Amino acid sequence: MTTLGLIGAGHIGSALARTALDAGWDVVISNSRGPETLADLVSELASRPTAGGAVRAGTATEAAAAADLAVVTIPLKAIGQVPVEPLDGKVVIDTNNYYPQRDGQVAELDEGRCTSSELLQRHLPGSTVVKAFNHIQAAQIVSARSAPGTPHRRALVVAGDDAAAKQRVADLVDAIGFDVVDLGTLADSWRIEPGTPGYGAEDDADQLRAHLAAATRG
Repeated sequence: MTTLGLIGAGHIGSALARTALDAGWDVVISNSRGPETLADLVSELASRPTAGGAVRAGTATEAAAAADLAVVTIPLKAIGQVPVEPLDGKVVIDTNNYYPQRDGQVAELDEGRCTSSELLQRHLPGSTVVKAFNHIQAAQIVSARSAPGTPHRRALVVAGDDAAAKQRVADLVDAIGFDVVDLGTLADSWRIEPGTPGYGAEDDADQLRAHLAAATRG
């Protein structure tokens, strides 16, 4: 059984836990307040009849250590708290967006000198970061799923600097119910940040590619 380790148990983390469990993955979920605060969520997740995997709560370090594939889904301002050593050598999905009103002003991002995912990659030099799940509402990660081959199936982006890592994440995206569009590198991921045409759009793959092509950096 493959384990998804979630660093962050908010709306996106909880939705990914549900869909990964439904796809037959095991899940270790964590937050900044401690595993005991996740007891109700774990109970709810485990009791769902569609869950094909097992779920437990842990610390961020425990979730990272257990992960075959990890997810960082916490505010950008908190990425310095992400454990580094347990994620060494692993693929890490970054779901985050930069919101200055929440995260404070970050000059590198304001000036377009890097992307938020590149900041996480810098924090995790031994990991391989892949951007995904940042441009869909959390509830739609659960509600918008459909089977492969469904006409106009909802599509989601992956972006990263390593082709094999992107494929691993693309396989997860497909398994939980979405088509995949390869955006390119982490440096290209600005094309799906807040304010771009594809951000939040309920696109199929062709529509998403058109929105990505129309994005401008500003």
